[in-house]
Amino acid sequence: MRIFVHKTLIDYYRQHPDAKTALEDWYNKTKEAKWNNFAEMKKTFSSVDSAGNKRYVFDIKGNNYRLVVIVLFIPKYVYIRFIGTHAEYNKIDCSMI
Repeated sequence: MRIFVHKTLIDYYRQHPDAKTALEDWYNKTKEAKWNNFAEMKKTFSSVDSAGNKRYVFDIKGNNYRLVVIVLFIPKYVYIRFIGTHAEYNKIDCSMI
């Protein structure tokens, strides 16, 4: 999968160093993946949830952080839309990001 943009994760974990290992693990697994659908994504990340409208929510570092991405399976693109704490995630509307 092609991820837009890795720098978003880097900037985030520079501010939250405890998230670095988990975010880099997500990035590396996602970069190597060739998902064609949600079921295949779920095999890689069992805790991922669909938020609708091509948006998916990943639990990061034992659910301390949440990562919301848009996944386009046909061109194999992943767009990072949000990364934040669980509390910050609870304040957003996934359909708006």
